[in-house]
Amino acid sequence: MVADLAQGFLALAHPATFLHLIGGFLLGLVFGAIPGLTATLAIALLLPFTFGMEVTDALVMVAGIYMAGIYSGSITGITLNIPGAPSGAITTLDGHALMKRGEGPQALGMSAFSSALGGLIGAVVLIALAQPVSSLALLFQTPDKFSLVLMAIVTVTIVSSGSLSKAIAAMVLGLMISTVGIDPMVPEGRFDFGSYHLIEGIGLLPAVIGLFAVCELIAQAATPSAMTRADRVAQVRAPRRRDFLPARARIREVGPVAYAKSAVIGVVIGMLPGGGASMASFIAYAEAKRTARRPEAFGKGSYEGLAASETANNAMCGGAVIPLLTMGIPGDAVTAIIFGVLLLHGLVPGPALLGSNFIEIAPMFAALFVSSILVFLSVLAFGPVYLRLSQINRGLLYTFIALVSMVGVFASSWSVFQMWMALAIGVLAFLMRRFGYPVVPALMGVILGPYFEEFLRRSLIVSEGDPTIFLTSPASAVLLVLTGLFVWFLRLRPALRDRQSARESGEGE
Repeated sequence: MVADLAQGFLALAHPATFLHLIGGFLLGLVFGAIPGLTATLAIALLLPFTFGMEVTDALVMVAGIYMAGIYSGSITGITLNIPGAPSGAITTLDGHALMKRGEGPQALGMSAFSSALGGLIGAVVLIALAQPVSSLALLFQTPDKFSLVLMAIVTVTIVSSGSLSKAIAAMVLGLMISTVGIDPMVPEGRFDFGSYHLIEGIGLLPAVIGLFAVCELIAQAATPSAMTRADRVAQVRAPRRRDFLPARARIREVGPVAYAKSAVIGVVIGMLPGGGASMASFIAYAEAKRTARRPEAFGKGSYEGLAASETANNAMCGGAVIPLLTMGIPGDAVTAIIFGVLLLHGLVPGPALLGSNFIEIAPMFAALFVSSILVFLSVLAFGPVYLRLSQINRGLLYTFIALVSMVGVFASSWSVFQMWMALAIGVLAFLMRRFGYPVVPALMGVILGPYFEEFLRRSLIVSEGDPTIFLTSPASAVLLVLTGLFVWFLRLRPALRDRQSARESGEGE
C-alpha cells in the first residue's frame, strides 16, 4: 500500500497529470468564488468530459476542483460579503468585518492558511486511516444522525449575533422552506398550493443565491454611502503579496489546539453522510466561540472564528472521501458526483475498492494533499486580484454577479421558476436584514431541514413513536449532551452573568 501511495505522488510528476491538477484547481477557484457557480456544478459540468480522460487525470482533476471550490467560497464572502458557496457563509461574518476594518489581506491570508492546514490534515487522515475510520462512521445509526443535525441547528442558532428570538425565527423559516415539495417518505406534495412548480421544492442553489447574492445586491443598491466607505477602506494602501502572509501573532492567537480541534470536527463531519462543509464549519465555529478567550469578538472580526470555520470545511474534504471509497456512500454533494466519475471509469466504490484498485485511487489522495498546499500558494499569487474585487466599479461588478447568479440557478435546475424564486427569497432576506433577522440560520435551515426531518421520522418509525430512542443510543445521548453544553456556555451562562452584573451595578447605585 505504501508503494502504491508513493506511485500516486509520482504520478503527479507527469506533466499531463500535473496540468490536469492545476486546471482543475483553477476551475475550482473560479466556480467556488463566483456566487451561483459551486464546486458541485463544476464537477457536474466536467462529468461528461471525464469519460474520455485517463482515470488518473480525471480523479486528479476532480480532487483539485473539490479542494479549491470549498476554499474559494470564502473569497467573495470576505471581500464582498457574498459567499461564493454555502461553505463560506460563516467565514463571511468575521472575514467581511475584518475587510471593513482594512485588514482584508490578513483575512484572506488567514483563510487560505487555515484552509490549507485543514486540507492537509484531512488528506493525511484519508491516507492513513481510510479503512479503520470509515468503520467508526458505520456505527452511527439514524438516531445518532438526527442528534448530530439537531446539534448543528441549535449551534447555528445560538451563535448568531443579536436577538436569540430573531435567530430562532430565521431558522424556523429556513426549515419551513425545506419542507416545500415532495414528501421524502410518502410520494405526496406538501405546501405546493396546487403549483406543479412548487411540487419540485425550492432548490438549495436558489436559496443560497437569494439569501446572499440577491439580498446583498439589493442592500448595496439601497445604501450607496456604505459602498463608498468600503471603497475608501480598501484603497488606503496598495497591498503587497507579503501582506497576505498571516502574521505569526495571529496564528499564535488561534493556537494549535484550536486548529487541531477544528480539523478533527471537519474530518468527522465529512465522514458522516449528509454532513458537508457547511455543517462542519458551523459546528467548528460554535466550538471555537465556546472556548475562545474573547467570544464577544466573534461575528465582529475574529481571526479565531475565521480560522475555525475555514480549517473545518477543508478538512471535511478528506473525511468525505472516506465513506465514498470504502462504503460507496458519498459524504456530501460533491463526492456524490465524484461517485459518478468513478463509475464512468469502471471503479465501483465499496469495501473492495481500496484492496483491488488502490493504485488507481492513490493519485487522487496525492492530489488532495498537493491541492491543500496550492490553496495557500494561490492567495500569495492572486491575493491582490481577490482584493481588487472590492475596488472595481460596483455597478459593473454587481451586474456581473447578478447575471452569473441567475445563470447559475437556471443551469442547476433548468427552471425559470427557480430564478424567480431566488429573486423572491432575496427580497425576503433583504427585509429580514432590515429588521435585524440573521440570514445565516435561514440558510442552514434550508440545508439541514431535509436531513432533520428524514432522520427524525425514520427514528420514530423504528421506535414506533417512542422518543426515548434518542436517549438509549449512546452516540445520540452524547451529542444531545453536547448540544445542551453549547446552549449553556454560549447563551444561558452569559445571559445569567449579564443579569447578575446588571443587578450588582443597580445595587451599587
